[in-house]
Amino acid sequence: MASEPTAAAGAPAPQPAAPRRRPPCVLSFSLARDRFLRRRFFSAGLRPFSIRLPSPAGAGTSVHVWAPPRPARRPVLLLHGFGASTTWQWASYLRPLLAAGFDPIVPDLLFFGDSCTLAADRSEVFQATAVKAAMDAIGVRRFDVVGVSYGGFVAYRMAAMYPEAVDRAVMVCAGVCLEETDLAAGLFPVAGVAEAAELLVPSRPADVRRLVHLTFVRPPPIMPSCFLRDYINVMGSDHNQEKTELLHTLINGRKLSDLPKISQPTLIIWGEQDQVFPMELAHRLERHLGEKSRLVVIKKAGHAVNLEKDKEVCKNIVEYLREPILSALNGEK
Repeated sequence: MASEPTAAAGAPAPQPAAPRRRPPCVLSFSLARDRFLRRRFFSAGLRPFSIRLPSPAGAGTSVHVWAPPRPARRPVLLLHGFGASTTWQWASYLRPLLAAGFDPIVPDLLFFGDSCTLAADRSEVFQATAVKAAMDAIGVRRFDVVGVSYGGFVAYRMAAMYPEAVDRAVMVCAGVCLEETDLAAGLFPVAGVAEAAELLVPSRPADVRRLVHLTFVRPPPIMPSCFLRDYINVMGSDHNQEKTELLHTLINGRKLSDLPKISQPTLIIWGEQDQVFPMELAHRLERHLGEKSRLVVIKKAGHAVNLEKDKEVCKNIVEYLREPILSALNGEK
């Protein structure tokens, strides 16, 4: 590649990513959709890189990142949630962010897309460490971070661990204030970690159908099993055991009293009808962060608010990140 992101001092140089290998599939809607979305990333000026982190901390860790060849404007790190790859979740945000003067940087979290590790650590702390190392490798020292759902857990940890690097945070339906006891108390549509893993790491068309109905206010009226099976085969069949372990580590023993308070101005965006992480968790997070936070509730949207109401969510993100820092801290509207 003619131009690549510049590696930070002492960091491994990012390498152009190898083409993603998918099982052969005849007339695969999911594979066609994936190729179409990847082309949108290329047309927005982003390029894929694979960044191998040094051992022992990296322990065979490779982080796949979409980024401008030489980030030169204000960087915004976009972290995806469980589900399809990062291209499926962030493609519609690229052009508006670029038009607003931002450089979107979009990694695959470990065990999603083309990012992986040999390390045994499954915590969001390790995810945050890996993503920060990747940002260092492409020469990005300060940035804003936006996290959706599970990506919000990682974004929150990055803000807590690297206050000198993260300027502002945006949390989209990210239930970081959940407690393990909430499952038994009936706050969620699942009663335990195993059921949560079955829901979020689907292996059958029926599982995908249930997940879509829980995350969208207006799910597609028709979801043929052949299409859902194709989606699982193409987008959701890798690292299922590791993803299940991520959920166990995330939820087991989790207490709000253990959650640090981050110092950055934080925008909280939530779908009003979120059934995966109900509104109670949005209010908990707002109370936890106090005057440094601001809550925006998106009407007629569920947990997949970043997909259902992408234009509205993106508009809120852009407006918030363009505010003077003092206004954001004071929670002014």
